[in-house]
Order: sequence, then structure tokens, then C-alpha cells
Amino acid sequence: MTATIDRIKEIVRGVLTDCRVDLVIGFRKGTVAMMNEPCFIKSPDEADQLVWDSNCGINLANYLANRTGKIGIIAKGCDSRNIATHIIENKIQRDQLFIIGVPCQGMVDRRRIIAMFDGEVREVVESDGRVTVKGADFEKTLEKSELLQQNCSLCTHRNPVIFDEMAADPVEEQQNVDRYADVKEIEALDSGQRWEYFEKLLEPCIRCYACRNACPLCYCPTCFVDESRPQWVGKSQNPVDVRTFHFLRAYHCAGRCTDCGACERVCPVGINMRVFTKKLEKDCFENFGWEAGLSPDVRPPLDTYSPDDPDDFIK
Repeated sequence: MTATIDRIKEIVRGVLTDCRVDLVIGFRKGTVAMMNEPCFIKSPDEADQLVWDSNCGINLANYLANRTGKIGIIAKGCDSRNIATHIIENKIQRDQLFIIGVPCQGMVDRRRIIAMFDGEVREVVESDGRVTVKGADFEKTLEKSELLQQNCSLCTHRNPVIFDEMAADPVEEQQNVDRYADVKEIEALDSGQRWEYFEKLLEPCIRCYACRNACPLCYCPTCFVDESRPQWVGKSQNPVDVRTFHFLRAYHCAGRCTDCGACERVCPVGINMRVFTKKLEKDCFENFGWEAGLSPDVRPPLDTYSPDDPDDFIK
């Protein structure tokens, strides 16, 4: 991990010194344990702020849309796939970017770690596939593989799909992973059970829109929930309005979502709204053989037409 950080700093210093980019988007250590924060590095001297570990879960592609100038960005697998989507959707141009690829072996689930200890977690140190959690009166070392975010434990694209320079050697991709096991369980329920499942899932929602704000795909100038002429959805905590927000946002991400986990990671009440986008991801994969963001040159099936498109749904 230290070698990767050193290499990231070296690359960043180089591209800034040579004026190949105007700034680099990366991570610096946060003020709270397990909460590294995005930062904009604009001079070679600032590169020493940069960090990289299993607490860099925020998707940095979220900071690219409609930017001008030359931009460097540090990208793990899911970040790079969202960058590819931004290029496809003309939110950024490929020649504007210098992508520093970082192979990823998963981000830790901050909520899971906090729930394991009674006291405040003050520091988390990672080394050789293990994570040491420290507090005022406790210290425990755990296997990182047991602490991963769910989306990371299922990820089959850990290496960046597009990059200009890699900060480390590629890691081995996971094989024989059933990415949609949880979706299949919900699909197996009858309609009444599914209704009850989603009612319970969305009941804690406080409509803070953190999931929307963290999503690299939500860059509409005015979100449908903020429209007033016409008003598409109410502003209250009415369950119908809550469901409408989550369902429509999921449909807006259909064929585009990379399951980066940004939405679930930032939710203050811990809602797993990924089940919506994962169902749509599963349908796109089964019907079109499509996985979002694997190439900046191939348009997604939902914005293209082919005479061979499946039409079994037409009754």
C-alpha cells in the first residue's frame, strides 16, 4: 500500500510539474477515522497530502461533469467505469483527462466496523490484507476480506478499464461470483412479500438526497424532485413520494450504474438502495449482455436501437 501511495504522489508531481494537467482530483486523510476526503491538488508540493487505502470509497468521477481544462484523476475500477460513462455522455472529453489507475481490492464498510465496537473508533491501519482498529481502550486486528462493502465483495472489475498510467500492477479479478444473488432472492418472493420488503426498506428514508448527490450519474441541471413546473413528486415524507423518488432515480441509472456503492455508503440511515439499480443492472446484463462503463466507445443499449433487440416483453 505504501508503494502505491508513493507512486501516486510521484505521478501527480510529474503531471503537474510538466503542466500536463491543471489539477488532480484525489484523496487526502479525513478528520474522522475511515473517512478520507476528496481533494484538488494544484501544485506539485501539495501532492504529499495524497493518500490511498480502503477508505477511499467516494467515487471521484462525481467531480468531473462539465469541467473545463486538463484534469488528472485517481481512479479505481468503478471510478474508471463511471469516467467512461461520462465520456460517452459528453460530460467530459477524453483528451481533457489524465487518468491515474489504481487497482482496488475493495473498500471497507465503515458502518460494520463501528458496530463491532462499543467505544469510538479513532484510527484504522491497513497492512497485508489485515485491518487494525484502534480506540481509546481497545485495539483489534481483523481480516480485511470480512469487512468489505457488499458491492466490493461482489466486484468483478477491480482494475481500471481506462487509464493513462497505472500506480500499481493489476490485481487478480474475482471469478465465479454471483453478483445478483440478493436480487434473485427478492425476485423469488410473491408480490405481497415484495411490497412488504420494499416498504420496510424505504421506511427510514428522510429524503436528504445524499444518495443522489453522491451518485456520479446524477448530474441533471435540475433533478426531477426539484422541478416545480411541473411538480413531478411531492416534497413530503409521504410513502408514495419516497417510493417515487427512489424508483425513478433507479430508472434514470438503468444501463449506466456500475454498482460503485456511493449511494449506500453515504446514506445516513443505512438504506441499501442498490437493490433497485442492481435489478436493472441484472436485466441489462441478461437481455443485452451489457455491463456499464467497460468502454468509452460503446454506447449503452438503452440509448441505441438494433433490429435484434429482444422483444419478448411485448405482449
